[in-house]
Amino acid sequence: MKLKFNGILVLLVVLMAQLTFAQERAVTGVVSDNTGMPIPGVSVLVKGTKFGTQTDFDGKFAIKASPSQILIFSYIGMKSQEIKAASTTVNVKLMGSAVELEGVIVTALGIKKSEKAIGYAAQSVKGEALTEARESNLVNALSGKIAGVQVTNSSGAVGSSSRVVLRGNSSITGNNQALFIVDGVPFDNSSAGNAGSGGGRDLPNGVASISPDDIESMTVLKGPNAAALYGLRASNGVIIITTKSGKNGKGKSVVSFNTNTTFSNPLLVPNYQNSYGQGATSDYFEFVDGAGGGYNDGVDESWGAPLDRGLSFVQWDSYKVGGAPLPWISHKNNVRDFYETGVSTSNNLSLTSGNEDANFRMSVGNTDEKGMLPHTDFKKFNVSINGNIKIGDKLRSGVSLMFLNDKSNNLPIAGYNNENVAQQFIWSARNVNFRDLRDFNNLPLSDAGSAAA
Repeated sequence: MKLKFNGILVLLVVLMAQLTFAQERAVTGVVSDNTGMPIPGVSVLVKGTKFGTQTDFDGKFAIKASPSQILIFSYIGMKSQEIKAASTTVNVKLMGSAVELEGVIVTALGIKKSEKAIGYAAQSVKGEALTEARESNLVNALSGKIAGVQVTNSSGAVGSSSRVVLRGNSSITGNNQALFIVDGVPFDNSSAGNAGSGGGRDLPNGVASISPDDIESMTVLKGPNAAALYGLRASNGVIIITTKSGKNGKGKSVVSFNTNTTFSNPLLVPNYQNSYGQGATSDYFEFVDGAGGGYNDGVDESWGAPLDRGLSFVQWDSYKVGGAPLPWISHKNNVRDFYETGVSTSNNLSLTSGNEDANFRMSVGNTDEKGMLPHTDFKKFNVSINGNIKIGDKLRSGVSLMFLNDKSNNLPIAGYNNENVAQQFIWSARNVNFRDLRDFNNLPLSDAGSAAA
């Protein structure tokens, strides 16, 4: 009985397989473009399977498929099509795709070329990559995205400048930075700040004022051969910035609004000792005016009495308790606690209209930054307008305007200077709670004419 059952089961399987193969039949046809020219090398795939073929030199193909199955026709630069194999003859016309091919970059004078067709090193970054993890300084966004690009940020403070060098320094005393070209026009990327080793304020470099929301792409051309059309200034390479236009509007008017908020905190702070407090004597300290009027209060280094041992001395904040001694304890996180959470908010409103033949785009944006260092800020306001029109088959006319305005009520002092907060952290006492110093407006004033005034 069991033998008969097995035999019947095998017979059913064979019959089902025969029915399945009987449904499949040869499907033939020709694939051509919209002008009727046959296209060789078109991929023809049975949807949901791994069975496929390609068209020959005359655009012809042959494949086995059942009437219920779907054939997928695809070719580079053409829109893919899906057609049901209901007939044994399927002729297909593929239309050109409007999608821009990857590997096309903007070279000198706005000329677009395939990346493989140029004879020098060039890499491009799309505008979307500049706004995903937004940097306050546009130059910093190139760091880690393009090979051979060295970006050096002067500090993590608001309004800090950055320099960019391609493939290393070529001069000991001269300018090693790359030349920036914005929509075909050289752009000054220098910084107007006066920061140096002995102090001064750092100001952003020129390109930092450009809004990332207005950038379509940034292309880096490395080496003198790549920059030959821009002259001697481009001997260190060129960074070409192409701003957005209204050509992708497809005849429609589009209004876009983008807002972005980022938060920042210090990643690393130096390791400090917390065993000894201010002064140079291991058994006594007394604060009077911070300029030597007391005992060791003119010594800002921490070579004094041991901390966290139950000692009490008159300190700078003893005014809170009528000048009485306070516990001589360490503040292990006083440097990190001094900093605040930096907040940067960017808003951008744009109007885009037009197509490839005639287009227009206007963008208005602002950025408001509050620094990690208390009471520091930086604001940017920008307006961008550009328009293009096709006059003839080989002639186009366009205009591009950009207004940039940066301002700040207070920027940090840089260099080895007493006004540089970070420099003061190196020497300041470990027994001082720096958080209490942030609210300087409510601290008691020193006597007029004193060294601490």
